[in-house]
Amino acid sequence: MTRFTLVALTCGALTLSACGELSSEKGVDRGPDSKDLLDLQAGIWVDPNGCDHWIIDDGIEGYLSARLDRRTGKPVCSGIAAPTQTVGDFKGGGTQIIGDPF
Repeated sequence: MTRFTLVALTCGALTLSACGELSSEKGVDRGPDSKDLLDLQAGIWVDPNGCDHWIIDDGIEGYLSARLDRRTGKPVCSGIAAPTQTVGDFKGGGTQIIGDPF
């Protein structure tokens, strides 16, 4: 077997091993410290345009979603912080297995 064939088979096997059925449950952390995402603390990150985004850092995983007005569905641009800055304890509730050294 040539080296190229061995590499191709290995890559194919790794690609297929990544295929699996994912749960439709989006509100659950599946990391080593699995917990409900409602147990994590969110902060606010302000994008370069000045609009807010919810941010959560779980140590291994991170979550980010636009902060939208409940009535209109439009982005919230509150001016709570300067663009590209964060506010709040968004690392709270993160894992103790792999922490953030900074």
